[in-house]
Amino acid sequence: MSIQFGVFVPQFRIDVSGMRARAVAAEHAGFDSFWLMDHLYSPGGKPTASLESWTLLTMLAGSTSTIRLGHLVGCNPLRHPALLSKMAATVDNISGGRLDLGLGWGSVEAEFDMFGIPVGSRRERAEALGETIEIFRKMCAGEPFDYDGRHFRLRGAYGLPAPVQSRIPIHIGGGGKQLTMPLVAEHADWWNCLGSARHRIDELAPLRGQARISAQYAVGFAQRSDEIPEVAAVTARRMPDQSWGTPLVGTANMLIDQLNDERRRGVELFVLRFHDFAAPETLERFGRDVIAKLS
Repeated sequence: MSIQFGVFVPQFRIDVSGMRARAVAAEHAGFDSFWLMDHLYSPGGKPTASLESWTLLTMLAGSTSTIRLGHLVGCNPLRHPALLSKMAATVDNISGGRLDLGLGWGSVEAEFDMFGIPVGSRRERAEALGETIEIFRKMCAGEPFDYDGRHFRLRGAYGLPAPVQSRIPIHIGGGGKQLTMPLVAEHADWWNCLGSARHRIDELAPLRGQARISAQYAVGFAQRSDEIPEVAAVTARRMPDQSWGTPLVGTANMLIDQLNDERRRGVELFVLRFHDFAAPETLERFGRDVIAKLS
């Protein structure tokens, strides 16, 4: 089973030039994909600068040439599905067919309260996500259509230009048996397992249908063994286990062993969030000392 590597760089406390430098470095290092967060603020943190995700993604599409781009995951309640579809098709055209569409039904209640965004119950949000994906696929086809759903109603709608890709891959993130996994089985090309749900991956994987498995990992990448305690402490502070699950920590050879263990659990795409905010030199070193040896 071939594996892929993505890097997740939530765009807070990093300016535009810093995000560009990381995306370019990830591409040069051999990463397959580069992922952003999709929030109007930094959840759980102090007020800090946070760039809007789709605008930033557009800039990154123009700054790179081969790496795939997306969100883990897009917050569905923030946009009407017709607008989301138009944005996705536009970015896919700008990037030459390199968009992956990550979506979630929106679980950060505080964000909706903070910005006054009207949303329904968790179940209603999950239902709306299913309708969004159905509308998205119809919009991508470029032909006029009607749609009658519980949450959305469209008449004679169409999406042009069509995306460059014949099928933009959809990643649905989460680990809930009742609301998320049925959506994954019905709609997703990829199931993105949150770090906090990784300990249940063997239990959840049979519920994913035909979707391939990606998973999120906090990574503490040490150059030497004597750096491991300090790197482990920084990783635990910035990405606590309750949110990110047990981190991968160690030197290159140690990380290769840990990644191979996860590979045997069926993970095909490793989405990594590094302890040092994915400094370009860290991405370069990871590409040379880890990715190249696992290819």
